[in-house]
Amino acid sequence: MITFIGNRPALQIGRYQVIDYDTIWLDEALRRAARAAGCEDFPFVDEIRGGIVKYLETRCSLKLLHLEDLYDRVRRMLVKIGCVRIAEKLEQLAPPVTVPLVRAAMEAVEAGNGFELAFFATLGAELHELRAAGAEEIRFTGLRESTLILGGTAKWNKHCENLIAEIRAFLQDWDREQPQSGRLLRLLRLHVESEC
Repeated sequence: MITFIGNRPALQIGRYQVIDYDTIWLDEALRRAARAAGCEDFPFVDEIRGGIVKYLETRCSLKLLHLEDLYDRVRRMLVKIGCVRIAEKLEQLAPPVTVPLVRAAMEAVEAGNGFELAFFATLGAELHELRAAGAEEIRFTGLRESTLILGGTAKWNKHCENLIAEIRAFLQDWDREQPQSGRLLRLLRLHVESEC
């Protein structure tokens, strides 16, 4: 049996589902919208977040909720309480998302020839999709395992060392190369799980 934190539904973000999430990202999205609407001292962020959490934990019958649908509900709630300008400025921000690199590596190997290129292309496409969905904090798991899969070996070797360095460089370069989208404090934080 799967138990959800506080009986909240899982959130669908791109092709990923986030189950264990806090609501700090929701506070930040509301604060950004308030600042963009010229309401720097908007005092109701905690109350609005509390209402959303209560909805998620007690009134939402869904086990999986698309992030877009959650934000549509938040916008309607803001309009209902008279915060139309904040609702108009509210941009989607996602909770931290974990990307398992092993899945991308296995898909790339199944694709056949040029699988290392396919891995980087797939990973780049997923990062763009997550970024478009509002993800600013992306964590990666399975770095070592995905390197072994792409290297076609069960034992760590020099090729694996080079490949893991390429993957890390790709992720760091992708982060640095992202244009600022005009959104306030729009910085992507990339976390690569430390694996020994």
